Amino acid sequence: MNISNIPNIKHTDSGNFFLLAGPCAIEGEEMAFKIADRLMQITDDLKIPLVFKGSFKKANRSRIDSFTGIGDEKALKILQKVGAHYNIPTVTDIHESSDAALAAQYVDVLQIPAFLVRQTDLVVAAAETGRVVNLKKGQFMSPESMKHAVQKVLDSHNENVMVTDRGAMYGYQDMIVDFRGIPTMRQFATTVLDITHSLQQPNQASGVTGGKPELIETIAKAGIAVGADGIFVETHFDPAHAKSDGANMLHLDYFEDLMKKLVAIRQTINQF
Repeated sequence: MNISNIPNIKHTDSGNFFLLAGPCAIEGEEMAFKIADRLMQITDDLKIPLVFKGSFKKANRSRIDSFTGIGDEKALKILQKVGAHYNIPTVTDIHESSDAALAAQYVDVLQIPAFLVRQTDLVVAAAETGRVVNLKKGQFMSPESMKHAVQKVLDSHNENVMVTDRGAMYGYQDMIVDFRGIPTMRQFATTVLDITHSLQQPNQASGVTGGKPELIETIAKAGIAVGADGIFVETHFDPAHAKSDGANMLHLDYFEDLMKKLVAIRQTINQF
């Protein structure tokens, strides 16, 4: 997929990786705009193509009392408003086939969660909207097997598909990134590395996912070094009080420094 096919994406001629970035979940309009505004400043300065990310609902929570959203259409309208205000593309994840047509009215990229990437009806429903489809690699799947998920999108007459690696399960409560998978998946689709979910520690006794955000920079540098086309990162100005996945998000204050380092690595890689 040529990333220029993503509507309103900027800086595609910069030679940089592209970025899917934003909060885990849309908690409200003010927080979404606060994060988007800072991301725009950083990515415009560094010439990084940006897709703003935010989940309109969180359907795959461990506990019934976990935050799931502020209301589907309310959150989707906030994403639409952010996209229109900054003239940038937006991405959100969907969990049921009926979500596809709804979300496609408001965002430019539909993301299939890792747990659901083998759900044929869901993948096909996303593809048939004509929106760009981002398939997150199942934690239980090999890189090679993701070609079949990609083929489902292609067979649905949609060539705008990418895959995102978010690590593989190691035991019950840890995630490991096998960097050999990035060149493998790049053979059949544009490939992104999720540098925050790859550091999750799921299945905690508390029912709240943990993480190792101190390793975000390490994972990100390695991903760029081995040729990832894009980087996926969740960020928040107050991760400790974020309503979803705060344990593995990157603090917004550290975002610019990390992007500068990754751009420098990408510039070096481009010379070879």
